[in-house]
Amino acid sequence: MLAKDLQLELAAATDVGRRRTNNEDAVYLEPEHGFVVLADGMGGYNAGEVASRMAVEGVSAGLNCWLQQAASQPAQEERGADAALRALAACVDEANSAIFEDARLHQEHSGMGTTLVVALVYQEQILIGHVGDSRAYLWREGKLTQLTTDHSVVQEQLDAGLITPEQAATSVQHNLLTRGLGVEAEVLLDTQAVPLQAGDIYLLCSDGLTETVSDTQISALIKSKMSLSDLAQALIDQANINGGYDNVTVALIHV
Repeated sequence: MLAKDLQLELAAATDVGRRRTNNEDAVYLEPEHGFVVLADGMGGYNAGEVASRMAVEGVSAGLNCWLQQAASQPAQEERGADAALRALAACVDEANSAIFEDARLHQEHSGMGTTLVVALVYQEQILIGHVGDSRAYLWREGKLTQLTTDHSVVQEQLDAGLITPEQAATSVQHNLLTRGLGVEAEVLLDTQAVPLQAGDIYLLCSDGLTETVSDTQISALIKSKMSLSDLAQALIDQANINGGYDNVTVALIHV
């Protein structure tokens, strides 16, 4: 549900990378309702693919349903950002329960889970929710800002002052998460609301991008002012040029 004077452009790209044989990332764009859902799965065999797909499909279906209902309700208080954030959290709770139960019932899916990052443009704000180390960034007036904080062991060590950012970049614990979707019966979703501004570009990505492409390189690509779809592919290409150690997925929203 967008403010009348806002227009959005969305784009996404995903790639298996140069070291993996299967892609455990998943992404969904909803141009009509103005949201993006991105997930990076984890687990043995193909379980990571299952978890990320279930997360993206479950959350996107729930959001589409709620947004359609909200658009038909006349009561303004039922359509505010707080209500939308509660709806997002409810959708994530349902997806978490579905993944957790699937892993319990199917031995081949045991231990699976996924990260999740969602961006919903609602009225004059963008609502962000995330679990794990998939990230959301904002490009505004020539500056790149990381909006989300990783739910990871390395981030906790950084926050506690136990390691430096330079040490964090090379830590062998970089892939140890402290929170994931489907890992436990309940999950806590971190949420925030950011006022929209014309010209904003929001970047959502899996850690296949952020583990290999620096903020400086990301900024340089955005500054080149290529089309949004070309920018999505350029970010993927840069990750592969820098090693392509993991699946990499990006989604972009241009206001």
